[in-house]
Amino acid sequence: MGEKNVATNRKARFEYFISETYEAGIALQGSEIKSVRAGQVSLGEAYVQIKEGKEAWLINAHIAIYEPGARYSHNPLRPRRLLLNKREIRTLWNEVRLKGMTIIPTRMYLTGGLAKLEIGVAKGKKLYDKREAIAKRDAERTQSRREG
Repeated sequence: MGEKNVATNRKARFEYFISETYEAGIALQGSEIKSVRAGQVSLGEAYVQIKEGKEAWLINAHIAIYEPGARYSHNPLRPRRLLLNKREIRTLWNEVRLKGMTIIPTRMYLTGGLAKLEIGVAKGKKLYDKREAIAKRDAERTQSRREG
């Protein structure tokens, strides 16, 4: 089986410089995994928080309520525990604490029936960096129009 993309955080690469990425599992409830398989996930406002250097949590990720199981439903914005090695958590904790970086989810996907989250260690872009990215994208777009 291959990977199936469920959700991507398209703003992440525009808003941040992403230095390195990690793959994390997610602890989900039954109704949540059904919503994830249906593709009802939004990572736009989500971020990862490391608590006491021991646990990683996904905050503000919206996983929609699974309608057929609404009776046993979940809170769409509840914090979800990320499954990472202790060494990875310690590395992420040091990046955030010492270098002033942040951890953001870049995409969620299914592989082998399991939901995985790709998280990136990122530093926020300044306004002039964003303008530069827009100008570069527009230049590439006009160049491709001229060629094709």
